[in-house]
Amino acid sequence: MMKTRDAAHAEESAEVEVLIAEAAKFDAMSKQVKASLGRLETANPLVNSNVKEVYSNTQGLQVMNDNIDKILDAIDKMLRPSEDKGREERIIRAGPERVGLPDYLTSLKRVDRALSQMSSSGLRINQEIIGDFNELLSEGNNRLQALFRSTLADTVQPVEPLHYITKQLPFPVLPQESASKLGSMDSFLSSTAARDASHNSRESPSVRIYAEMRGAYLSGSLHNLSAASISTSKRKTSDEIYRQGTSGIGTYASGIEGIFSAEFNNISAIFSRQDWGLAFDATCRKALAEFAKTLRELNMHIKSNLPTDCFLAYEIVEIVTNVGYRLDQLSGQLKLPFADALKPIRETAKSSLAELMEDVRRRVSSLQTLPLDGSSVPFTAEVMTRMQALTIYPQSLGSVMTSLGDGNWQTIPSANSTSSVSLPSLKSFDVGADTTQLLAHYIMDTIETLLTSLDSKARGLLKSKALWGVFMANNVAVIDRMIRSSDLSTVLNSGGASARVESWRKKGTSAYLESWREPCSALMDVQYTNRGARPPSGSNGLIDSAAVIKQLGSKDKDAIKEKFKNFNASFDDLSGRHKALQMEREVRSLLAREVQAMIEPLYARFWDRYHEIDKGKAKYVKYDKGSLSAQLAALG
Repeated sequence: MMKTRDAAHAEESAEVEVLIAEAAKFDAMSKQVKASLGRLETANPLVNSNVKEVYSNTQGLQVMNDNIDKILDAIDKMLRPSEDKGREERIIRAGPERVGLPDYLTSLKRVDRALSQMSSSGLRINQEIIGDFNELLSEGNNRLQALFRSTLADTVQPVEPLHYITKQLPFPVLPQESASKLGSMDSFLSSTAARDASHNSRESPSVRIYAEMRGAYLSGSLHNLSAASISTSKRKTSDEIYRQGTSGIGTYASGIEGIFSAEFNNISAIFSRQDWGLAFDATCRKALAEFAKTLRELNMHIKSNLPTDCFLAYEIVEIVTNVGYRLDQLSGQLKLPFADALKPIRETAKSSLAELMEDVRRRVSSLQTLPLDGSSVPFTAEVMTRMQALTIYPQSLGSVMTSLGDGNWQTIPSANSTSSVSLPSLKSFDVGADTTQLLAHYIMDTIETLLTSLDSKARGLLKSKALWGVFMANNVAVIDRMIRSSDLSTVLNSGGASARVESWRKKGTSAYLESWREPCSALMDVQYTNRGARPPSGSNGLIDSAAVIKQLGSKDKDAIKEKFKNFNASFDDLSGRHKALQMEREVRSLLAREVQAMIEPLYARFWDRYHEIDKGKAKYVKYDKGSLSAQLAALG
């Protein structure tokens, strides 16, 4: 038992000794760890510094690696153009006709792209290759321009405009295939590279070539219309008023509008939108210069024959303004060139209004004699023909008169006066109440000037007031008839025009009727109310002529006989003169009615009272009431 307990105790003691040895061992290790921690804390700043340096060096190496990759790429790119130079050179020097336009354009674009890349690198090693590629690009550009020109050369044969105008056909445009081909070439020729190669960075070579070749086509096609406009405007009869449409200017303008519209369609199919205006303006420039020259020559002709050919100026203003606006609406271009071309004609149209009025004064003043039969002068009908012609051009005249101002046509504008170069606005071409009123005012001012001038001239040359009255009445009748038989009646239907004409008619009628006062005065008698009962008289009473005569003394009877004799002589003389005068139909009818209204009542009363003075022998009483009425009716 004791042995067992001692063995257990010995075993436990051994275990305790092991534990103590382990504890001592761990204690020694703890001290070592503490010593190590102390050493680490002392070395930590140095470790951190070394780690950061390693990290920084690593980043630098990464950047260097990226740069090396870029350098390698750049070297590849530098080597690639050099490698491709031979291929591009073969294509470009072969020309687009041999290699085909699409492949040729692709090669030019590759060269252009390579040049951009090498120029941006700034490496000296590229300078020689850049020079070679610039030469290639310049040669390719020249060959492409030559192809552009040769493609257009097949489309610039002038056409005959009358064929399309008379048959109302659209002017021809470029074939779709040609337009597509030209458009693909323009896509490169209009680029900055092509412009730089042409030493003109502002203008596309394709626009320049197109404007040069198609501009000649437009000018050549319209040349005959220009010559025809001038020849048809110069008439053989210089005193004949220009008739609307007889000049070829309308056909010329129609040709310009048609062929320019077709050309704009060509341009919009070939060029990019930003070049449309530039190309259209440049292409039309030569034809418009010829058009402006034609208008200047026509203007000289109009100014030399202003009283008859000013109407051509009105027609040109209307035609050219409308064409200019329609083309401007289509293209947004050419408004100013048309305005510049039209300016001389428009200025002549403005000055013509005062010139026409002054011509009326001058022509009437130059009359040396007036018709002795009282007939109207031919110049009156000529002036009214002018006024009728004015109503044909309400648009252009409305525009011109609006810019001139109401009434400012009374004086001729000075040569130094200036006006706007721009075309008149579309609003000024609206024929409304205002423009119609302006035209009416001008026409009535001209008629008033004519009648006033004729009145002054007649008072000096015609000694008889009756002749003066018939002369004025005849001229007024011509004026009135030409108003009523034309569009003048519509223009002058308001504003008191008819009243002004009527006042002149009354002046002439009144002057003529003064000569008939002499036979009227012979029919005036004196009645005495203190000499017995007064014989019945009036329309409701029957007058006993015998009783009236019986109451008269011998002197009174002689006086009545003398009155009948004077009346007969005066009436016969005036009737003869009346019939000898040349009167317009309506004037003769009017004056006959007025004379009858004046004479017949007086004579009827006088005859009722005194016709028994010669007891039916017709010695003194030449006319009874019926025969006198017939004589008066015959005056009409």
